[in-house]
Amino acid sequence: MKNLARQRGFTLVELVMVIVIMGIIGGIVAVFMKSPIDAYFASARRAGLTDVADTAVRRISRDLHKALPNSILNANNQCLELIPTKTGGRYRAAVDGLGKGDILDFSTADGSFDMFGANSALVDQSIASGDVVAVYNLGPGMNDAYAGNNTALVASVGAGDLPNETKINITAKRFPLASGSNRFHVIPANENVVAFVCSGGNLYRSTRAFTAAQCPTSGAILAGHVSSCNFAYNGSDLQRNGLVQLSLQLTDSGETVSLYDEVHVDNTP
Repeated sequence: MKNLARQRGFTLVELVMVIVIMGIIGGIVAVFMKSPIDAYFASARRAGLTDVADTAVRRISRDLHKALPNSILNANNQCLELIPTKTGGRYRAAVDGLGKGDILDFSTADGSFDMFGANSALVDQSIASGDVVAVYNLGPGMNDAYAGNNTALVASVGAGDLPNETKINITAKRFPLASGSNRFHVIPANENVVAFVCSGGNLYRSTRAFTAAQCPTSGAILAGHVSSCNFAYNGSDLQRNGLVQLSLQLTDSGETVSLYDEVHVDNTP
């Protein structure tokens, strides 16, 4: 009985005091831990936004570098359109010393011509039926690929009349102007026109055929959380160069990142 009398437990008051003290300690710890945790998540959001913005700007830059000379349109600061190219080459403008070779004739509607080089050497950029050939594009109101007055559909591709040449059969076309360097560009069949449009907090990349419609607010979403964007195109100067200025701002949960880039484009047709 004496041993039992000496055993004691916690009283209710002591238990309440322990709970209160633990609560105070937990609150103090939470206050000190909140800022580093918030900073971690904020840093993660900024890193994510930066990655998305950088990827979007790089994709636009890549398409601009592949754009058909003088095909960039900037209807407003929220829209940028261009005609992409997959490859290019030099067409035969004169026969050889033996009178052989299929030239591209600009005096009549021509249905075929020989390209210098083998099409197979272009590997994944090889010319195929359905692609579009453009010659000496000068832009809207002149020799304009959007209007189709300097383009022709590729019907088939085969061996040229001479070794290491490729014959390109096209829908018969009389091209208005010859290229000073005998060059032509090839527009891919599945992407005649590419448009980048900012609308409703998204940056869209869309593709379409050669139509009059401009700046479609649909397509693949290249970036979300877009709070501001601006496209500006300064046309060609006397050296046939152009400059595209890209400004993109993304915002998520109070975190904002801004990217600015300049892309120089060669508009020599």
